[in-house]
Amino acid sequence: MKFVDEAKISVFAGNGGNGCLSFRREKYIAQGGPDGGDGGDGGSVYLEGDNDLNTLIDFRYQPKYRAKTGESGSGKCCTGAKGEDLTLKVPVGTSVHDIETGELLGDITTHGHLLLVAQGGFHGLGNTRYKSSVNRAPRQTSPGSEGEHRELKLELKVLADIGLLGLPNAGKSTFIRSVSSAKPKVADYPFTTLVPNLGVVKVQAHRSFVIADIPGLIGGASEGAGLGIRFLKHLTRCRILLHLVDMAPMDGSDPVANMQSIVEELENFSPTLAGREIWLVMNKIDMLSDNAKARCDEFLEQSGWKGRSFSIAAIANNGTDILCQNIMERLEEIQQAEQDEPELAEKEVAEQHQMQQEARARIEELRERHRAERQAAKGKSDDDFDDDDDDVEVVYAE
Repeated sequence: MKFVDEAKISVFAGNGGNGCLSFRREKYIAQGGPDGGDGGDGGSVYLEGDNDLNTLIDFRYQPKYRAKTGESGSGKCCTGAKGEDLTLKVPVGTSVHDIETGELLGDITTHGHLLLVAQGGFHGLGNTRYKSSVNRAPRQTSPGSEGEHRELKLELKVLADIGLLGLPNAGKSTFIRSVSSAKPKVADYPFTTLVPNLGVVKVQAHRSFVIADIPGLIGGASEGAGLGIRFLKHLTRCRILLHLVDMAPMDGSDPVANMQSIVEELENFSPTLAGREIWLVMNKIDMLSDNAKARCDEFLEQSGWKGRSFSIAAIANNGTDILCQNIMERLEEIQQAEQDEPELAEKEVAEQHQMQQEARARIEELRERHRAERQAAKGKSDDDFDDDDDDVEVVYAE
């Protein structure tokens, strides 16, 4: 199955039905008067959150959607039937943007959340509506109004409390497997994770949080290297980021340099995201041959890290319980603070919107650069150029 986290669709609300021009015609009833009914309202288009969906792939193959048009009115003051509303199911965590105006129409964050994206047309009026003491036989009617038409961009960002950052093979997937029931692919080669994975961590009864694992970053990701930085947008909803560092890299690289490269890529992608609360997690301490604590202290001193830090061995569940307990307590502190001070919650929403805007701008900048490179390549070899490459949808195959 393919994972699609962006899609463009066109939605057309139904037009309103026209009003009817009619007069009552019955035997033995002279001058029956007007009896034209109103038309029906056009159907509207809604998006509805669905927990059973985790990709926007359906919208890739069917990009146009139309709601039903309202029926016209008829004689005997009969009102036309209302057009049926069209409800499209999308994954929870989908943001909806109007392409023409750039406006954020809304975020679908819960199961069953309905969002109106195209309003149906208003019904037309029949000639009965125009009857008055001075106009006993009106011949005026009004047509139904047109339904809204919108070009929408859907962006799926997973809903998680905690996001994992790190180089490929830093142990992110192993960590999420060790603390939750999620079973992402784990192997001894880079980029085993190709799509985001979610896991629910249960600390105690009725105390749990959601953790998100995204594909690993490498140096130059902000320029499109590796899997690039597209998946970083899935971290914009996370309250805390865990930066996992491999303390015993298989390639013999320097853990400090590896950590700094991820920090630089994060800052290039979104300065606001780089300024979020980040905890450093030193992983694979079981592979350190000498004193693990001394090696970790030396790493912290060389890197200049001032935030919270933990040392774990995810594959052996060493230190993971303490880390998860601290995460749970911190999330509860944040939740309580926002309940006590509503302005903190408003600030958080504004910050998330800022991160999402920075993410969209950076990703679009990369796309424009790649399009320009392909256009330049087209001049050299028309056979190697594919117009489909300009498709704005991002698709990753498992």
